[in-house]
Amino acid sequence: MDEFDVTPNPADPRLTNRVAGTDQTGKPIETAVVVERPLTLFLNGQEIVTMMTIGDHPDYLAVGYLLNQNMLAADDAVEEIEVSEDGERVTVHTARPTDFEWKLKKRTLTSGCAQGTVFGDVMESFATVDLPADAVLRTSWLYTLSRKINTQPSLYLEAGAIHGCVLCEADRPLIYLEDVGRHNAIDKIAGYMFLNGIGPEHKIFYTTGRLTSEMVIKCVQMRIPILISRSGFTAWGVELARQAGLTLIGRAKGKRFVCLSGDHRLDYDADPDRVPEEGRKSQRKASLADDAV
Repeated sequence: MDEFDVTPNPADPRLTNRVAGTDQTGKPIETAVVVERPLTLFLNGQEIVTMMTIGDHPDYLAVGYLLNQNMLAADDAVEEIEVSEDGERVTVHTARPTDFEWKLKKRTLTSGCAQGTVFGDVMESFATVDLPADAVLRTSWLYTLSRKINTQPSLYLEAGAIHGCVLCEADRPLIYLEDVGRHNAIDKIAGYMFLNGIGPEHKIFYTTGRLTSEMVIKCVQMRIPILISRSGFTAWGVELARQAGLTLIGRAKGKRFVCLSGDHRLDYDADPDRVPEEGRKSQRKASLADDAV
């Protein structure tokens, strides 16, 4: 797989609106703002949830959500994915009959934007995941990934108010998808991997969002052993990462990063003094986008 097999499309007119306003001097300006719209997910004939999303890749989002809520198994056969003409409804049809009425009653609101949910038995499966201890993250890869991802054209840099997630291997970013909620972005990656037969072996996960409990849980469920962010941590996210043996790296900007879990996987093969700091333009754009994180 080549670098950036899938990337954000900030030029897509469906994803942003131009809105007039004024700046700090009172000067009239026009700026891009991210569009969010409702998407109602059905599994076979049952309504599961309504999510707020930017509306691209509803198929990846639907399948990834169901996988990360343990409503789809890794060996399930998805026979069809139907998206309504107005883009507000997506239905996943599976070969296996499903009935999750009991499960919908067991859910906990999380800190994810647009009210992410973690259903009651997700933590039970979390405890059974055995992440590969022999996975490695070279610090030279980390620096290269940060530079490539943070300079790739995206809604994150164009308009802010959005989160990006990137599936990587070694120093290569492979799949870059965005959404208004960090949980939606990670679900899109999970859905893409399932529908395209991509396994978690030798993969690294990068997010622009906070390293919360939900991000850690979903990354562990996807069996990806390394999670990186340019943003910070929550205490529960760190605790869960340590329980699962997940390598958790945050505040990855320029030559700096902090590892709070799983540092046994790090190979310090790069001299930080030789790594350039982020340029002022990159820092300013990233700082504005981080306001949404």
